Amino acid sequence: MTKRLLVPVDGSDCSADALAFAAAEWPDAELVLLHVINPARSASGSELGMPGAVEQWYENATTLSETILSNAAATVDRDVETLTEVGRPGNTIREVAEAEDVDGIVIGSHGRTGVSRVLLGSVAEGVVRKASVPVTVVR
Repeated sequence: MTKRLLVPVDGSDCSADALAFAAAEWPDAELVLLHVINPARSASGSELGMPGAVEQWYENATTLSETILSNAAATVDRDVETLTEVGRPGNTIREVAEAEDVDGIVIGSHGRTGVSRVLLGSVAEGVVRKASVPVTVVR
């Protein structure tokens, strides 16, 4: 019996579909929603001598993460746990899955970026290949 599931969310339609699927398929499981802030996507401006640019980027990313998590949580009719982590998405999802002692991961097949959308998004593929728990990919 699945008791606890990790559902990474990024505000994309695919992550919303994954969350809806997890809520419908495992109605009694605890859902842990995770948003990963990817520092590789920062446009810090620090190299241009703009003081405070990194802090401003982090504040903006954190605010966006809170919005994404809040919007996702509002779509399911139950309490959920929400987490924000900073790191490379695939690695961070796997690390959080282990740290949070989840029974499985439910992930959308593609996120916001379209560059690697040939068959399976690069984050989803990395999670499927290296996760220590079962992974369900929703498309």
